[in-house]
Amino acid sequence: MKRLIVLTWAITSCLSAIAQVDFTEEVAEVVRRNDSIWNPKIETVVFTGSSSIRLWEDLEECFPNHQVLNTGFGGSETSDLLLHLDDLVLRYKPNKVFIYEGDNDISLGKTPRMVIMTAQEVIESIIKAQPKTEIVLISAKPSITRWGLKGKYRRLNKRLSKLADDYDYVKFVNVWDIMLEGRNLRTDIFIEDGLHLNAKGYELWYEQLKPFVR
Repeated sequence: MKRLIVLTWAITSCLSAIAQVDFTEEVAEVVRRNDSIWNPKIETVVFTGSSSIRLWEDLEECFPNHQVLNTGFGGSETSDLLLHLDDLVLRYKPNKVFIYEGDNDISLGKTPRMVIMTAQEVIESIIKAQPKTEIVLISAKPSITRWGLKGKYRRLNKRLSKLADDYDYVKFVNVWDIMLEGRNLRTDIFIEDGLHLNAKGYELWYEQLKPFVR
């Protein structure tokens, strides 16, 4: 019993530590960077979410005919985006917003259902503030590091797709399948950490997302 109590305390402490991640400084820096280049007179496309967005270094150059802002912040979960939604999305009054969240949520032990509940809050908050903004939910991606969680990620993606179907201005884009060869994960599209994309990986994403930016 004593060991069980200690184990429970340890798990609770770990979860509390995770929940207390503070992105305030990083978000402030993201805002400063984007405020310096944002022209409010031009229609805006915002890409936001975790490090798979943040590390897309040539994102703006990929879509030269659009004003694209990258407000990604590394290590974030869906709940973090909800908390910082005003600064990362709503302040720029985008006509479109692409969201990549859920990857870290699942890896940290959240269930697909928990992710969807928070994602719905994000969607509802955007719709309430800016009803005509088009929202594009990017599926969770497969990765070498997290391949053991592929079942949960697939369930999450199915739920994200269904969630998008519930709204007129929400779409779902599948980046999972394009990163596979048959049933196997492509290993040539990641940097050394086995989690984040290299240039070849982002090229796949670009081709998949391009029709949704137009």
